[in-house]
Amino acid sequence: MRNFMALVHNEWLKMSKKRSFFIPYAIIAVVAVGLAWALKHWGGEMLGTASDYTIMMAGTTGFGQFTAMLAVIFTAGLVASEHGMGTIKFLLIRGQSRAKILASKYVAALLFALSLIVWLNVICFAAGAVWFSTDLPSGALRDILITAGSTLVYSIVYMTLGFMMGVLTRSTGAAMGIGMAAIVLSGITIPKNFYKFMLFPNANLSVYNHGGQPPIPGMTLPFSIAVLAVYIVLFLGASFVTFKRRDIA
Repeated sequence: MRNFMALVHNEWLKMSKKRSFFIPYAIIAVVAVGLAWALKHWGGEMLGTASDYTIMMAGTTGFGQFTAMLAVIFTAGLVASEHGMGTIKFLLIRGQSRAKILASKYVAALLFALSLIVWLNVICFAAGAVWFSTDLPSGALRDILITAGSTLVYSIVYMTLGFMMGVLTRSTGAAMGIGMAAIVLSGITIPKNFYKFMLFPNANLSVYNHGGQPPIPGMTLPFSIAVLAVYIVLFLGASFVTFKRRDIA
């Protein structure tokens, strides 16, 4: 376990040393603060509290969707870039199994996605506290946590898809493109019964908040969670099988 955590720590260090590492955080901060200012001055009485602003911004129908794209963009090349630079060979000769190496990269990607969602909610609430009321209506904290959790699941699903494509194609561009295209296509709903078993209509769990209607009749929160779990297992299974069997030379 200690060796695995060391691998995860090493992957995080490699990510954080990139010049582009803090760009997603900066983008989130600029947009969150700028939009809060704009809504305060030109939005009238649209929003009343910092919690309202946080829930609006952090949801998958708000800036949370773009945050998921940022997670996909930054993590899609974790494996593909190692192949491109030839550094993957050095990782494999250090006595660690391929499964551990790939798992450490995926865990580092999960931590990055989590950090983006936490940062998004913190900076949105802070900006909202400056421009709006700091009152917390009943249930506001619960709604913020539910929104953050839904956005995190949404980000993880598409990040895992991009991660798999990076392993399968060894191309950072392909992994980014497919991951981002999937996020864009997630807004499309086909009103057919078979479509409820597809990834896209199930990824946004926020539709179930406050008894909301699912995109297709017959879908429920447990159903969507089960479908997402199956897809994530399939994505990771394909990633690990391919990575373990592929000739690195």
